Amino acid sequence: MKKIEAIIFDMDGVILDTESISKRAWYAAGKDFGIDTAEIEKIFRLSMGCNKNDTKIALENLYGSVFSVDEFLKKTSVYFDKIAGEHGIPLMNGAKQVLEYLSSRYCVALASSTRRSRVIPQLTDAGVIDFFKTVTTGDSVTHSKPAPDIYLSACESIGYSAGVCAAVEDSPNGIKSAYAAGLFCIMIPDQIEPDEEIKKLLWKLCESLDDLKSIF
Repeated sequence: MKKIEAIIFDMDGVILDTESISKRAWYAAGKDFGIDTAEIEKIFRLSMGCNKNDTKIALENLYGSVFSVDEFLKKTSVYFDKIAGEHGIPLMNGAKQVLEYLSSRYCVALASSTRRSRVIPQLTDAGVIDFFKTVTTGDSVTHSKPAPDIYLSACESIGYSAGVCAAVEDSPNGIKSAYAAGLFCIMIPDQIEPDEEIKKLLWKLCESLDDLKSIF
């Protein structure tokens, strides 16, 4: 195994606890549209790790004849901003301490499917943006996770080959993306536990960010 020289983090559900807010927003929008809970859970999972455009395409393919996908996604954004505005977006447990530890030893970067106009303010407000050498976002690549584009772009931005980089992800789509790009894959599950297919792609499966200190 090659020596790992850089670590690339996903943001949502890994660094920031945005997934729980997103889930509340999706459920609230689903209620407004008369979509039952089981169906909302299904489409929320489908969207995890994808950028807005790919989420829209996937939902239109499945539900375009059932409800207005554009209006639904606008509604989820309204609810997300309302919840985040009222309560803020908390860091995941141990995030700042782990970033301090790793950034003093490795090149640390970020690869998020979320658009840049949201990522930069959220990382700045959380006080962690300076830990990342580069920030690659979903609106800068053609295909979002699970395609490898965003991780290939992130590796290029820091000047390291994928074979010496590790990715830290919480979602199956993120793991598929990092694996396809050739990175060592570390999963810290948040909303979705890995199935056997995903487990085969993993280098490490962790319970929390703190576990990274024992790996690196």
